[in-house]
Amino acid sequence: MSAVDQADEAVRRKAQKTRAKAETGSGWYAGAARAGLVAKGISYGLVGLLAIGVAVGHGGKTTSRGGALETLADESWGKVLLILLALGFAAYALWRFLEAIFEREHDDDKLKGAAKKWGTRAGYVGRGLIYAGLAYSTMHLLIDSSEQSQNEKARDTASTVFDWPAGRWLVAIVGLCIVGAGLWQLYAGVTREFEDDWRGGMSTSERKWGRRAGVVGHLARGVVFGLIGLFLVEAAVDYDSHDAIGLDGALQKLANAPYGAWLLGATAAGLMAYGLYCLVDARYRDVSA
Repeated sequence: MSAVDQADEAVRRKAQKTRAKAETGSGWYAGAARAGLVAKGISYGLVGLLAIGVAVGHGGKTTSRGGALETLADESWGKVLLILLALGFAAYALWRFLEAIFEREHDDDKLKGAAKKWGTRAGYVGRGLIYAGLAYSTMHLLIDSSEQSQNEKARDTASTVFDWPAGRWLVAIVGLCIVGAGLWQLYAGVTREFEDDWRGGMSTSERKWGRRAGVVGHLARGVVFGLIGLFLVEAAVDYDSHDAIGLDGALQKLANAPYGAWLLGATAAGLMAYGLYCLVDARYRDVSA
């Protein structure tokens, strides 16, 4: 066997080993998934904690996950946490990308099965890209602790897309997709669909409190996603990029509404609950592909 053939065989065996670990949810593949879920939970918990402070009148401002991480950049211990979170976000992105690669058809109807498979793959890739971006921006905070807010990013992006052919329609479609994601979060919260991903081994108490955190957390995310999507659609209708908002803007909208402190406080508590749910998910989720 030539050196080239030996190298090809080594790569093939490594790929088979990686697939086997993905299919069984074991080894470094499972470690990446669980580390990513922990980082995701901590980031949402930070956002909720900062928003709670605003709701109860302790000052500060509502912020996104990037903004919450920015508050850590000036602290020596915060830099260590940022490095760990960046690694966690990168691990989450890697996990989602591998899920996209190993996704298979799950339907006897080949056409329907293929459509479902590629739709699921697109969702995994989208989530992977989001967390790859979070990993990059988190590492960037270690060099430069100033960063655009999600509101500013959303407005700049909308303004750029408006200049593309059919840009107004593209912004509207993205807004509707985000609204759809919010409705899915509400559905998952009401039906407790997220419990289907948990493996065995949970105590009665762990399942009860994990379920409660998951329900409240998904409902809070549904509200926030819905607001972001609706205002993006409004930006497209009005042809005004200043209508676009990010997570920080969605929380600020709640704060400025009638009974805003109560609405913001409830949503912030929900985001903290979602962070707790992510930690439970990291421990008990079946991550086999």
